[in-house]
Amino acid sequence: MKQDVVQVVEQWLTDVVVGLNLCPFARKPMRAGQIRYIASESKNDQALLADLHTELQRLDSTPERELLTTLLIIPDHLQDFADYNQFLDQAEWLLERYNYVGTYQLASFHPDYQFAGTNPNDAENLTNRAPFPILHLLREDNLEKMIELYPNPESIPENNILQVESLNQEEKLRLFPYLFR
Repeated sequence: MKQDVVQVVEQWLTDVVVGLNLCPFARKPMRAGQIRYIASESKNDQALLADLHTELQRLDSTPERELLTTLLIIPDHLQDFADYNQFLDQAEWLLERYNYVGTYQLASFHPDYQFAGTNPNDAENLTNRAPFPILHLLREDNLEKMIELYPNPESIPENNILQVESLNQEEKLRLFPYLFR
């Protein structure tokens, strides 16, 4: 089951994140095999925080050339977006507690992701919708380097919104089948 979860997320990353170029920095580490996909078996916040801490320690102890980023997939917990969103405060607290602020950054994805001030069906929410809740752990220094090299990085969110708004219903069904079960 956990391998199936990982395969679904790898396909999402390939088809949606890289395929739609929602993250212009994802293609290179994906091709280089520098992304760790791990399906958490946690069913409560404490276990998930422990998994998150373990993955941060793994990033600490693994050279960037081998492991650039981690996708901590949460298939059995935080299915409700409000619960997930509240958990993000705990995840940020963990970063602060272990002095990871400035070293690692969290990006968040969820099947029901909704940006503040949007309606649930607004297309822009698709940019952060994934098959499962995911905590994406990023090395902040690498992210800063990539942003410096990218022309006009402030255009990325708007470009992403335009990209997902341009999808027709058939494309949405193909790229986001987990949203239309």
